[in-house]
Amino acid sequence: MLFVKQVSSIVIKDILAELRTKEIISSMLIFCLLVIVIFNIAFEPGSEYIKEVVPGILWVAFTFAGTLGLNRSMMAEQENSCMQGLLLAPLDHSSIYMGKLLGNIIFMLLVEAIILPLMAILYNVSFFAVFGKMLVIIILATIGFSAVGTLLAAMAVSTKTREVLLPILLFPIMVPVMIAAVKSTAGALRGESWAEIGLWIKLLSSFDVIFLVVCFLTFEYVVGE
Repeated sequence: MLFVKQVSSIVIKDILAELRTKEIISSMLIFCLLVIVIFNIAFEPGSEYIKEVVPGILWVAFTFAGTLGLNRSMMAEQENSCMQGLLLAPLDHSSIYMGKLLGNIIFMLLVEAIILPLMAILYNVSFFAVFGKMLVIIILATIGFSAVGTLLAAMAVSTKTREVLLPILLFPIMVPVMIAAVKSTAGALRGESWAEIGLWIKLLSSFDVIFLVVCFLTFEYVVGE
């Protein structure tokens, strides 16, 4: 119960801070909009290739915007030694990780919920016809991305090259998640059944479980360094 209270306190702190500044969501949203608009301009209206590249464009936008959000989230803690204050507080350090993780997931899902309808309009793709599948894919991929990203952002934030270091560390690890997310999204848009995209869903689920446990257990050692 104490652990849950500590986690919820950190999540609420992050949400209230974001409501005041709107730095994380606005930066992620603007980046996503730029990506989908630029790619939309690159293809002729009604092009037969658009539906084939939509899954890739979608996850490129989400991945790079998510990386930007992770950096901003941890930089906010680094300013005025807020992270040091959290580490010195009578908190379980793992609760800091879970609180930051849940906050990052909430921010990413909010941006994704805004971008998805806009992308459906710009690219004339019906995500709503496969809403259930898309919801599962987006949630699983976002959890996996945030689980690893939160840990690596905590490692990179104290360095001078954090904006460059985080993508270098994060993207190679994220390859299985991105492949599974793109392939399962493409399958869902083609009207494939749950059984047909099941392999990719299982890969996303397995990645989430493994890396959530690993990152949860190693966060204390990472911030301790």
